[in-house]
Amino acid sequence: MTRAASNRAFGLSLDSFPEFLRPWLRRFRIDFNPKTPPSWAAVLVATVVAIAGSLAADAVLVRVGVAVFPKTRGYAHFQFADYSKLTVIGVVIACVGWPIVARISSQPKWLFLRAAIVVTLVLFLPDVAIWYLGQSATAVFVLIWMHVAIAVVTFLSLILLAPVHGRHVQR
Repeated sequence: MTRAASNRAFGLSLDSFPEFLRPWLRRFRIDFNPKTPPSWAAVLVATVVAIAGSLAADAVLVRVGVAVFPKTRGYAHFQFADYSKLTVIGVVIACVGWPIVARISSQPKWLFLRAAIVVTLVLFLPDVAIWYLGQSATAVFVLIWMHVAIAVVTFLSLILLAPVHGRHVQR
């Protein structure tokens, strides 16, 4: 089956979009010509691993942060109940996004990595805001590293445990 026929099988192709959007879709490698996407079971396993790994990384970073910056001991955002909710929500959203990206791009790792970077940078904004409003710079520094750790753990969990297979979907 040709690439164009494969695109039509999904009901979407670059030709389905207005001309002004097509260069942007190509730039971000959204071509609706996916490889075989990960199984839902693999995504579920990767999600559990990403949640557990991210929470563990958060806990380690909090301990290190408090050891290096003792004045941050007792900081509200370093409490498990505080950071765990947001961590789980963020990881679940990313894990839902992976199979979607895998179905719209022939280069999903490339696209997902860049999306993870952009999302992580955007998630720094609330940290910068609480620092601007008077929160401890050292505590915010640790929070930023927590975001980075969560992004790395989640990205690696998904691409390694729920991989996209090399063959293009044939329908």
